[in-house]
Amino acid sequence: MIGNLASLLKHRGCHQCSEPVRIRRPLHSAKRLASSPWFAAGWGLAAVAWFIHIAALSMAPISLVQAVLAGGAVTLAVMAQRIFGDPVEWRQWLALLLGGSGLALLVLTVPNFHGSHSGFSLGAILGFEGGLALIAAALLTGHRSARYASHNNVILAAIAGVLFALAGIAIKGLTGESGVSIAVLAPWVGLIVLAGVLAQYTAAAALQRGGAIETIGLMGLVANAAQIVGGVLVFGDPLATSPVGISLQVCAFAMVCASALLIPSRRARALALAAPA
Repeated sequence: MIGNLASLLKHRGCHQCSEPVRIRRPLHSAKRLASSPWFAAGWGLAAVAWFIHIAALSMAPISLVQAVLAGGAVTLAVMAQRIFGDPVEWRQWLALLLGGSGLALLVLTVPNFHGSHSGFSLGAILGFEGGLALIAAALLTGHRSARYASHNNVILAAIAGVLFALAGIAIKGLTGESGVSIAVLAPWVGLIVLAGVLAQYTAAAALQRGGAIETIGLMGLVANAAQIVGGVLVFGDPLATSPVGISLQVCAFAMVCASALLIPSRRARALALAAPA
């Protein structure tokens, strides 16, 4: 809930910024964004949420932490509509319900957790982080393509979600006792900083160009889903073993995919398509 409120405040601040956010001019863009009281308040609140998130990752499995965060997806729509007056389409309500419920169901159907599940192999985490980096690069290619110009804000939100997940997996790795030397772990601090900074700028650009629900909701959905998968593949979080549990988890993944397809605003897409080239 804190994270959703912080994102809504930053969304309002980004829309008050008179200049577009440009990652090629990071200091100038940061200065312009910081001049907005809305964005500054949202960033400060997001910092508090980030420290709470790190504390949670150090004590519990990443799958469980991200599922709890996903469960608050509906509060995003309520706050956006009731507090900030942003329109929420019925399909976006459905998308948030499907996505949050699917991610929660995914974790509720796994066996009982024991410990923080922070152990990992170096090859597994490097492979997974490399895969996320490739996905972000592929999405960036789509963002630059004129063919997907009407979906730019959605693609930017997805890129930001992948980058947040990349940083989250790295943070979870730093909280564990993997037996890997400090000389190997130290570069991960740089990875966390780089991924976090790129995610913040990409998120700001997405928030500035799109509506609150489709950008914030999609960022959260992608980040949570990727980190839950990372929990299974990297940190060994268990999956269901019974046929019923496996069936429910397949349904959960289908719900998440359906949510990603439903969350973009039809109204915003129609306006983008109608705009002159």
